[in-house]
Amino acid sequence: MGDATEKNNPGADSANKMPEFSSVSLLEKIRMQGKAWKDLANQYGVDNPDPPWKINLDSTCEALSAEQCALPVLERRNEEDTLSESMYKDVPYPERQLLALAHSMIQRGLIDEDELALRMKYVSKRLNSV
Repeated sequence: MGDATEKNNPGADSANKMPEFSSVSLLEKIRMQGKAWKDLANQYGVDNPDPPWKINLDSTCEALSAEQCALPVLERRNEEDTLSESMYKDVPYPERQLLALAHSMIQRGLIDEDELALRMKYVSKRLNSV
């Protein structure tokens, strides 16, 4: 029966197979810095349990799951689970979710690692200019 299924739908196994993930140097650098929101919130006396960027993360995930997008919600969630259990298992939530999403987007070519680094520098400059 397995043979008939494979003959009728030869791509069935590859469609369900998760991609192999390679390390992304920018994300590894971020992971190693260990700046979790929980620690930063305690350091600066902030009592909000969610980081200020969490709403943007959730909105980005929603936008990416829109119909005909390059990162369907089920694939994104599966990739997030895979990356969370492997490469980012030592990172707390929601930082783990953020790194997994960035990893998926880089791997799929939705954003370039250099472009992400440039945007991060811009945001950091704006935050530190206050």
